Amino acid sequence: MGVEIERKFLVISDGWQETADKGTDMHQGYLATTPERTVRVRVTGEGAWLTIKGAAKGAVRAEFEYPIPPDEAANLLSLSETIIVEKTRYRVPFAGRTWEVDVFAGENEGLVMAEIELESEDAAVELPRWVGEEVTTRSEFHNSQLAQFPFSRW
Repeated sequence: MGVEIERKFLVISDGWQETADKGTDMHQGYLATTPERTVRVRVTGEGAWLTIKGAAKGAVRAEFEYPIPPDEAANLLSLSETIIVEKTRYRVPFAGRTWEVDVFAGENEGLVMAEIELESEDAAVELPRWVGEEVTTRSEFHNSQLAQFPFSRW
């Protein structure tokens, strides 16, 4: 079974930009969003994926991700039950790890979050100075929730 172990933080400054890559634009829509699971379609310039995620237990949840043809992804996006989440993801090296910083656009513009994927839930992580409050367990910051209740409406 695929497992994702990830912590999320709000970004409080632009310091991450010093070492970030050029970024990847992403569009993602949700075909199902329940407390038990989400089914997401994501399209980037690099390809398209169908992802199924289980319920989160802290920073851990089941995750299954499959590449799909871009034309099928576009058709699936049109079936989304929510708004399409738009963001640019930047990869940022820090202290031997690669952080992902998401700068949201569209109805979630103004929100910037950083994520770090870990090998275990208790893995030690050095936090960069540009991250603030941890929001890992706050459901309103899950992308599936941002698709239903966008940041601009808070």
